Amino acid sequence: MVRDERALLIRRGSAPLKGEWSIPGGMLELGETILEGVQRELLEETAIEVRLLDLIEVFERVTRDEAGKLKYHFVILDYLCEAVRGEAQAGSDVTDVAWVRESELNDYSLTPTATRVVQKAFEIARRRTI
Repeated sequence: MVRDERALLIRRGSAPLKGEWSIPGGMLELGETILEGVQRELLEETAIEVRLLDLIEVFERVTRDEAGKLKYHFVILDYLCEAVRGEAQAGSDVTDVAWVRESELNDYSLTPTATRVVQKAFEIARRRTI
């Protein structure tokens, strides 16, 4: 979500990426549409109701343990969202939230993939306002 030239980031409270800054989101529940899942996850994690605007990127995250055994395999769809209602606050498995300018992204030690996605979100948001 980008608002007033700032992206909303969250600090994860559980694995994967526990304690790290990231993009809000999570897993779909059985029978839930992608739209419903995105809206539910943003509300649970940030207390903000959103409307989906644009698909930013689709990618996979595969994580293995020290022995090479598969721990997680996620297919991730990132969307640019617009806040409809609510003020950002940490919820569910989130310990902190922050509205971050593009120039401040390096201060949050995002993964390279998350950094790329957030930068794309800023680009898309700029194009939408032109």
